This record gives sequence, C-alpha cells and structure tokens, in this order.
Amino acid sequence: MSDRIFDVSELNAHIKELLDSDQTLLGVYVRGELSNYKIYGSGHHYFTIKDKDSALSCVMFKREATSLRFRPEDGMKVVAFGRVTVFQRDGKYQLYCSNMTPLGVGDLYVAFEQLKSKLAAEGLFDRELKKPLPKYPARIALITSGSGAAVHDMIRILGKRFPLSKVVVMPVRVQGVEAPPEIVGAIRYANVHKVADLIITGRGGGSIEDLWAFNDERVARAVFASEIPVISAVGHEPDVTICDYVADVRAATPSNGAELAVPDRAELLTALASDTVRLRKAMHRVAEKGAARLDRIKNSGPFRDPMSIVRDRRMTLDSLTTAAVNSCKTLISDKRASYLGMAASLDALSPLKTLARGYGVVTDGAGKTVVSASDVEIGDRLSVRLSKGSLDCTVSGRKEA
Repeated sequence: MSDRIFDVSELNAHIKELLDSDQTLLGVYVRGELSNYKIYGSGHHYFTIKDKDSALSCVMFKREATSLRFRPEDGMKVVAFGRVTVFQRDGKYQLYCSNMTPLGVGDLYVAFEQLKSKLAAEGLFDRELKKPLPKYPARIALITSGSGAAVHDMIRILGKRFPLSKVVVMPVRVQGVEAPPEIVGAIRYANVHKVADLIITGRGGGSIEDLWAFNDERVARAVFASEIPVISAVGHEPDVTICDYVADVRAATPSNGAELAVPDRAELLTALASDTVRLRKAMHRVAEKGAARLDRIKNSGPFRDPMSIVRDRRMTLDSLTTAAVNSCKTLISDKRASYLGMAASLDALSPLKTLARGYGVVTDGAGKTVVSASDVEIGDRLSVRLSKGSLDCTVSGRKEA
C-alpha cells in the first residue's frame, strides 16, 4: 500500500497508463446490445454496449464511423472492436471503437436490408411507377465498365439481335468508392442530353462487395429519377441489388439485359414472313371474291340485253302515268261531288227559298230588319222585299202580338 497522495489527474493518468500497457485491452472484441446511440454534429458516434448485467461506454470517431456500411440502431446486437482506455479528463474508461459489425449477419447484409426497407417505404419499388421499355429502341446507352466482359457481351448480343439500334457506351467504374458517383453522373448525363431512349446499367458477377456500388442509395435514386427507362443487369441470376428493385426492368445478367432490350431479328423476320403469307392469302381471297362478283354482274340480264332496262323503265313509266291520271280523275270527281253537295246545302238554307213561298223581309229606313210590331211607329216608312221585287210602305197602324 502506497502512502503517496495523488492528484485526481495524476491518478487518472496512472490508471490510463496501466490500461494502455495491457496488451489485451489494446485490441478487444466486445459483444452486446447497442443503447443510447447518438451521432453528434461533429460526426462522432457515442453509444453504450450492454448485456443483462453490465454496460460499457463507447465512442467511434468520425474517421472510423464513415467506414460503417450499415446504420447502427438501439437494440441491435453487435460485435465492436477497439481499445479500452481512460478518458483522463473525466476519469471514465470506455471503448474507443474502430470497427463494428452486426452480430450473426454481415454488415453489408444489414445495410442492404435497411436501405431496401427505406426505399420501399418511400415507394421507389412500386410497380405502377415502372416505365415501359421502347419496343424498338433507336439508341441504347450502356452504363458499365468499358473494359469488362459484360459490355462486350451486351454489344455482341445487341448487334446480333437488332442491328438497327445504335449502342452508346458510357464507361464508368463499377467497383469501389468512386463507382457510385460515376454511375449517377452517367445516368443524369444521359437524361439531360437525351443520349438514348433506353439505358442498361450493370456489371458482371462478383462478391457482394464487388456489386456494392449498385446497392448505393445515390445510384438507386438516380435510377428512379431517370426519365429514360432503365434495365438493371447486375451480376449473375442469384444476385439481387437495390438497383434491381428500383429499375424499370430487372435482368438476370448483362447478357439477359441485352436480350430484354431489343427484339430478336430472326424472330421478327419469321413473323414478317408469316404475316406476308397471310397477307397474300387474304389478298388472293379478296381478288377471288371480286372476280366472282364481276362474273355475276357480267352474266346478269342488263349486261346481256342492255335495252331491257330501258323497256322495263318505259313500262314502269306508263304504269305510273296511268295511275297518276286515274288518281287525278278520281280526285276531281270526288271534289265535284263534294262541291255540289255543299252547294245544295247552301241553297236549301238560302232565305230566297223562303221568299219564294210568299214571305217577305221587312226593313226600316236604316236597313235594319223589322221582326216585331213594337220596332216601328205609326208613319214610319218601311221596305218589304219579296221574292220578286220590293215594296215601299208607310205604317198606318200596328197590332201587338
């Protein structure tokens, strides 16, 4: 036991020296659950790793944190690697973490699933947003490595299947930290300058690390934002990337991407030949029907005896004329009978008939008919119209009815 009295800083320094001299603590793996995970504006990560009995404070500085390929979250089981030492100012020992991986699965797998869930929630995978591929693309942009086997396979297949399409190679790096920005830039350039009406982007097979550029969020968003339809052709058939989910069409391999991009010339020629045969048969049937109809017309009566039409029309005209004359006669006869009937009715109602039977019509000086003895006075002059002629009279007396 030492009788020396330490200052706090001296004691913390002594403890730090002890810990720093322990070879085990200079590089130690710690397994546990993340808690209180915080990322400060400085870019440093502060968190706690705990198990059911204890907790350990940890820090990961910005330089090491940028190498993380997943997003740490509270409750996540991880294995952290670093050195244990004392933060001398606070007298607090903690793990200075330099690397961290999810427990039980790779960090790339976790990063893949996290980004997949995020983009799916934003709707970047929705089928109704997928753009249809042009049936006969005039220009196809290949955004891939300019020296890999994949680009040569795609050029060969495109030239063989549909040589009418012009192929534009836009070489980019497809592996490493520089790859995502180059791929994004090529996609944006193709859209801004209308380089093509179809884009194929991808690369040949490899490990998940080799294909990781196509799991980058920046690449995924560039593919989604592209106005030009995009075919994702990454790796081999079992390989699936985020780019595959976002693209308008996913191809199993780069070669398959080229096959999906254009129709097969041989199939088109076969279909064209078949359509030509069907068209010829259809035209032959139309010609046969026309010839048969022409024969029927040539053998019809008017063509054998053209004047028969004139004779038929003359007979029809005579018949119509006779019918018209008869109709007019009947109409005139009916109108005359009607006229005579109405004339007889008017004659029967004529007042002259009454006068002919000995009656007369008496009118006063104003021409008004007198129908009552009270209508006149003694001495009034009246006119009496008879059936033949009229009389001028003077009233000398009257009798009331």
